[in-house]
Amino acid sequence: MNVKSEVITKSIKTNKKKSFFKRYFGQLDLQMMVIPGLVFIFIFNYIPMYGVLMAFQNYDIFEGMMGSTWVGLEHFKMFFSDPRFLEIMRNTFVISGLKILICFPAPIMLALMLNEVKNMAFKRTVQTITYLPHFLSWVIVAGFAMSILSTDNGSLNFALEKIGLIDEPISFLAIPEYFWTIIVSTNLWKSIGFASIVYIAAIAGVDPQLYEAAALDGASRFKQIFLITIPSIMPIIVIFFILEVGNLLNAGFEDLLILGDSAILRSVSDVIDTYVYRVGIGSGRYSYATAIGLFKAIISVGLLTLANYIARRNGNSLW
Repeated sequence: MNVKSEVITKSIKTNKKKSFFKRYFGQLDLQMMVIPGLVFIFIFNYIPMYGVLMAFQNYDIFEGMMGSTWVGLEHFKMFFSDPRFLEIMRNTFVISGLKILICFPAPIMLALMLNEVKNMAFKRTVQTITYLPHFLSWVIVAGFAMSILSTDNGSLNFALEKIGLIDEPISFLAIPEYFWTIIVSTNLWKSIGFASIVYIAAIAGVDPQLYEAAALDGASRFKQIFLITIPSIMPIIVIFFILEVGNLLNAGFEDLLILGDSAILRSVSDVIDTYVYRVGIGSGRYSYATAIGLFKAIISVGLLTLANYIARRNGNSLW
């Protein structure tokens, strides 16, 4: 045992002594596979970060960054003092929070239910039906939602009238109180099937002998889910939850822009991304839009780091 540990220690020291270039060219076949991805990320993710400087300027499209005047934190102060700042932040956190609360556990529950289905034909049919909405654009999904919620022969109003719950059609997309329910429901329908793929794959990797041992001990299928399946896929759940927390300020864009782009709904549908699009980019205020985007990015990184720190203390984290 001591001889083996000495050999391992010597090999580690030898690897440390090797220069970076020797180790790099020793793995050249693997490095060639990584290089294209690194180049892609550098070109499209890091080089454009130079544009963050616009947040501290009064950017002039004709003068460019080098000729535009520097204004420091003026655009950040402008955003924080905007009368709609609190409303926009509230909408962002509430809509994103509702999506996490409802749309995050739903794929896990779907994966657990599908794992219990023994009829493979039925299981594949359900998987296909739930996957398909993911591949539809938000224009098509919003069209479906508008058709269902329409006051003119909309299926929801028709059904509610037939069972006697309402006397006349309700204009759901013109009432702010219904908007958050509508936007979360459409996101759930669109994403639940595709998001469950990872969890189904994780469940498939659980050792079947664990279930056999639990069954011999008298555990029901319900107990096996809570005692074996969920703990086995918990690392995957934690990682995806950390990513969701990091995206807390990404409440959505296309869905909100299409379904909530009306003056009546703007008080509940305007989030950071739609506000930036309308006020910043739509009005040509590029520096203002960049400042808001930078603020959002800083907060998102902070939330991601905090969520990862909490998860790491419980044994699961991204880094």
